[in-house]
Amino acid sequence: MPNPPNSQPMPETTLNETAVSAPGAVAVPRERLAGARVLVVGDVMLDRYWFGDVNRISPEAPVPVVHVQKQEDRLGGAANVARNAVALGAQAGLLCVVGHDEPGERIVQLLDDSGVVPHLERDPALLTTIKLRVLSRQQQLLRVDFENTPTHEVLLASLARFDELLPAHDVILMSDYAKGGLTHVTKMIAKAHAAGKPVLVDPKGDDWERYRGATLITPNRAELREVVGQWKSEDDLIARVTKLRTELEFKALLLTRSEEGMTLFSDDGILHASAVAREVYDVSGAGDTVIATLAVMLGAGLSLVDAVALANRAAGIVVGKLGTATVDYDELFL
Repeated sequence: MPNPPNSQPMPETTLNETAVSAPGAVAVPRERLAGARVLVVGDVMLDRYWFGDVNRISPEAPVPVVHVQKQEDRLGGAANVARNAVALGAQAGLLCVVGHDEPGERIVQLLDDSGVVPHLERDPALLTTIKLRVLSRQQQLLRVDFENTPTHEVLLASLARFDELLPAHDVILMSDYAKGGLTHVTKMIAKAHAAGKPVLVDPKGDDWERYRGATLITPNRAELREVVGQWKSEDDLIARVTKLRTELEFKALLLTRSEEGMTLFSDDGILHASAVAREVYDVSGAGDTVIATLAVMLGAGLSLVDAVALANRAAGIVVGKLGTATVDYDELFL
């Protein structure tokens, strides 16, 4: 079957409309995953957690007073995606922009400990994005965000660095959090196509023209509705996704549907994987785990069907963890 215009090849597979059983997903040797080389490009952030107890209400306003007793920092955004790829045993490079500030330095430290190969552009004018979450008894009470966007010159430098890194990677993964790091995503996709590299995109916002020609795009339900509108039935959903894929030349679209699992739309048909979560504890970062697992498995030469089954299993594991987290090889396969 010929590929759509500007699409990149994926391993051959046959889809149908029966559900994939994630527990029956194929096992992959560690050494096979170790050969997968994924380049993650996008918006990074520091996920900062403050944990404490609440024993009283403030006399100043009807809000709880949190006595903070512990702080924890984790890699967020595209950095969490890259961390997920490494946790599975793959090689992951990360191209991103961070500021010359305390959270930027903290991200550098965490990347040094993560096994991710950092390719950082530093922007003195940038406030490195922080998502500060305040929790009590494992329940999130508040989130505070700090952010602005990178400068034009730094983004052009990042685009030039992308050209240098492209030949050394098998799969390109675009992690868009609408923080400005993927301003030149259209050019990057075109360059990856010219180099014969598949491009996976975790989208944001309603302008998907900028992702034109992506090999695989992985929206959740809210993100897809923002682009195609509210569907009235499964048939209506299929029609809307087919039209979208045709217009924007996406080879495949994987719709993540929370408790309903995920559905893959491609030229070979439609495949649905039912959710396999043992217990849903925290869905933050689950999309990062899904697209990272897909990229690693495709980079290791698995079929798209097998990659989706394993990504579905990984999602079921990671939602049972607090905050942005990863799934390692033993959890996924043993």
